[in-house]
Amino acid sequence: MPSSAPLSSALDTPFAVRGTRWLAVGSLLGLILLGLAWELWLAPLREGGSWWAIKVLPLTVPLAGLLKNRMYTYRWVSLLVWLYFTEGAVRATSESGTSMWLAWLQVLLCIALFAACALHVRMRLRAAGKEAVAADVASSTAAAESRVAQP
Repeated sequence: MPSSAPLSSALDTPFAVRGTRWLAVGSLLGLILLGLAWELWLAPLREGGSWWAIKVLPLTVPLAGLLKNRMYTYRWVSLLVWLYFTEGAVRATSESGTSMWLAWLQVLLCIALFAACALHVRMRLRAAGKEAVAADVASSTAAAESRVAQP
């Protein structure tokens, strides 16, 4: 890549799109594994494991959509991740020891997941062109209107 090429053109390569996809999948898997290990073995709220491990169940839902490269999944995961970010930030600043470090790791994984999803959506929409963006907006609007119209 020549030095005069804009950064945006470097980000639009298929390699960059695949990279954001795998960063998103890896971050999501990391959050799932971290949540299970944290609440069952590493630093559970109660001795012998905690039922808080079920907090990872909502994270398992989008895994198939990310693996199938569905744009809609990337969009809503970028919103869902902020719940886990908030939990991590609160626990990182209110707990100590192992739980504090695990919480900071959760915060970092959440930031990585959000950034990967946001970049992935942006790059795919830019590569698709204006017609695809218009079709995507129209389908989202139609889906929202159909949900509102249902009794």
